[in-house]
Amino acid sequence: MRFHTRKWVKPEDLNPNGTLFGGRLLQWIDEEVALYAIIQLEIPKTVTKFMSEIDFVSSARQGDIIEIGIDVVKFGRTSITLNCKVRNKLTRKEIITIDKIVMVSLGENGETVPHGKTRIEYVKDRLDNQ
Repeated sequence: MRFHTRKWVKPEDLNPNGTLFGGRLLQWIDEEVALYAIIQLEIPKTVTKFMSEIDFVSSARQGDIIEIGIDVVKFGRTSITLNCKVRNKLTRKEIITIDKIVMVSLGENGETVPHGKTRIEYVKDRLDNQ
């Protein structure tokens, strides 16, 4: 799994228990997978269609640094399916895992559109093809 983003848990990210608010973490995950999907598929209108069961294994506290990892599970005709893991950067302790997140590419009128991608592309691959 490749960990793409790090977040620093700040006071405004905490719930009344003094731990990372689950909604904030899900917001960070949704944003990160959306950016990843948009970059991979090269279609700016790519949205979240589905997230599988979410299981909070542990939490994070103020001052913790967490990292968000993403792997591609498969490419569909109009979608990309990802999985995600969030862990504490310093302790490597798992915070949450989401086995299936489906992102779908949309056209101008909001209808699904094929993206034509079948594999992960890295910046160096795209530069070599120009």
